[in-house]
Amino acid sequence: MTPGRLKWIDTGALHPPPTIEIMSSYYQRHIFFCLNQRDNGQSSCADFPAQAAFDHCKKQVKAAGLAGPGQVRVNKAGCLDRCAGGPVAVVYPEAVWYSFVDNSDIDEIVESHLKNGQVVERLVLPADVGR
Repeated sequence: MTPGRLKWIDTGALHPPPTIEIMSSYYQRHIFFCLNQRDNGQSSCADFPAQAAFDHCKKQVKAAGLAGPGQVRVNKAGCLDRCAGGPVAVVYPEAVWYSFVDNSDIDEIVESHLKNGQVVERLVLPADVGR
């Protein structure tokens, strides 16, 4: 057997499926804000106050003491391909997509979802909204 490689031995018996040990995530929640600007004239998240929303979210998360390992990370992203619902942000690990209008929407996402784990239903982007 080559070092670093696994060898499967077929005994003909039914084997339980392999298991993978899942490490806990470095962050409890991760929010990504689309800040993409399209040059071809198509609508994009940067046409809205996406950068200001990102900045506000980062500030609010930090002020609430939620920033850092084991807690929340606020990140910029390129195109998330949901332009028709822009501006958009997505929270992982729940994979909840949000569309927002102003800082009060961001405040609600921070308080309800990022801090308390409660999805802000009124801001959830419908599943059929794409580019």
